[in-house]
Amino acid sequence: MYLSLSKFSFVIALIGISFAVVYPGNIQADPNPPLSAAPKDDGQWSMPAKNYASTRYTDLQQINRNNVADLDVTFTFDTGIKKGQEAAPIIVNDTLYIVTPYPNKVFALDLTRPGAPLKWKYDPETLPASQGVACCDVVNRGGVYWEGKFIFNTLDGRTIALNANSGEEIWATQLGDIHSGESITMAPLVVKDHVLVGNSGGEFGVRGWLAALNVNDGEVEWKAFHTGPDEDVLIGEDFEPFYAMDRGKDLGVSTWPNDAWKTGGGTAWGWISYDPDLDLIYYGTANPGPWNAEQRPGDNKWTAGIFARDPDDGSAKWFYQLTPHDAHDYDGVNEIILLDMKIDGEERKVLVRPERNGFLYVIDRVTGEVISADAYSYTNTANGVNLETGRLRVVESKIPTTGEEISDICPAASGAKDWNPSAYSPKTGLLYIPHQNVCMDWTSHETNYIAGTPYIGAKVIMKPGPGGHRGVLTAWDVLGREAVWEVQEEFPLWSGSLATAGGLIFYGTMDGWFKALDASTGELLWSFKTNSGIIGQPVSYQSPDGKQHIAVLAGVGGWAGAIVSGDLDPRDPTAALGYVGAMTDLKKATKPGGTLYVFALP
Repeated sequence: MYLSLSKFSFVIALIGISFAVVYPGNIQADPNPPLSAAPKDDGQWSMPAKNYASTRYTDLQQINRNNVADLDVTFTFDTGIKKGQEAAPIIVNDTLYIVTPYPNKVFALDLTRPGAPLKWKYDPETLPASQGVACCDVVNRGGVYWEGKFIFNTLDGRTIALNANSGEEIWATQLGDIHSGESITMAPLVVKDHVLVGNSGGEFGVRGWLAALNVNDGEVEWKAFHTGPDEDVLIGEDFEPFYAMDRGKDLGVSTWPNDAWKTGGGTAWGWISYDPDLDLIYYGTANPGPWNAEQRPGDNKWTAGIFARDPDDGSAKWFYQLTPHDAHDYDGVNEIILLDMKIDGEERKVLVRPERNGFLYVIDRVTGEVISADAYSYTNTANGVNLETGRLRVVESKIPTTGEEISDICPAASGAKDWNPSAYSPKTGLLYIPHQNVCMDWTSHETNYIAGTPYIGAKVIMKPGPGGHRGVLTAWDVLGREAVWEVQEEFPLWSGSLATAGGLIFYGTMDGWFKALDASTGELLWSFKTNSGIIGQPVSYQSPDGKQHIAVLAGVGGWAGAIVSGDLDPRDPTAALGYVGAMTDLKKATKPGGTLYVFALP
């Protein structure tokens, strides 16, 4: 269902969302990504986010709102692996690269030949036991191309670099330990010859970290933990958080009871952005463990927040905790879009983050100051952000207590949106946010830590949010701090979005529809039914023949689609950490798959 601004405003009033934070000034110029982080489009797609600013926007406009109705399949490729396909295809130098979910095979397709036949393939022989420490399907979010190398991660905790032309292994580095519950599902990012990689496994009580490897030989250059003493977190004298709540000695220890920080989560399985002008990387840390927050009183630093670090030595420059003492598994790993804009006549370098807690943050990326934080989705767990202290204004009645069921917590543990990334168009000034409308009932219980086993302490049952629809695509005006239009979908949106200079937005649905909308109005202009639900990241590239193409992987799965990819029993609403409760009908709407679809004009 498409809703205009006026209709959206009515829905906001109806369900009681309040935009509670007052902006301390007027934005006076259109936001644009910094040129250094988002250079002119070269027709390739070398990293999942397109560029360091993470805009997921292409300047290509051969396919546009006037001709997209003629879009058709150019070729398909079957990966042979029917699990959740979350990766972005990577396209460089006439080759298209795919990383699959477990067992993390890599396929390289030759775009110079009709039908793009297989050029080479690589099997990392990922350990089968790694499947047992994947909390939310055995997914992989893609690889990255860098100076003749294709680099990716494996579920069993390795980072591997291949010769991009031949598929020959150049180096492989073991980073994670599956026996302690660690895995790696994120896409790596390369900055200045540093391969940046973080771990997964917060639901197994691992200790979160981000590491940098040398791109030439895979040697570990630095490793920053997200719990523990300052020395381990790479916090030194030049660490200057904006808010007092994030200042102090060894907060990664003192904000935890006893030694709970050692099994406290705070992994880094999401997205990283980079500002070459400031020479800073930005990334988020995930939820503290266990989910039962009563077992870990305190703010639980440095989980559920954003770090700014020097990519050369990993030293932390600032940190902001989005959700102190995260009681709902809201994490802080979502995408970070880098933009420049004027506020009160002053040029500000900001980062934009649609967070799982339901608020869209605009943060000064030099200092870590929160400029604004507006609700972009229905939330009843917080009433905004206190700009003076930076703290989230939590709703105490929605904080779980051991042994008591708290009903109708919104958003659910998967957040107002999960990992699936937004796209920003500098042409429209709109951020296109694929997200969900899912709530939950939560009961906390005592849990004990045993290495390599789930460390959760909660029974969760999810369900559709207000209105009954479970998915939403929101076009958010970054300048005006409001939704311009939205499209409601039956199932949660778990795919990323793609914005194009042709005035289009592409995304996929969990029942298998791949869609193109008018970027200005939200009008549906084209759709195509694939053979499985789509949770992947659409991309665009220019092929050797000069044509613009759109590519996306179809293959339902992930946390929201685990009922299909894992063949779970729909009669157990607690399965998949409670997500099955909201997805009992998905098996009737789609089936497992693993197919690349590539589209172009005739």
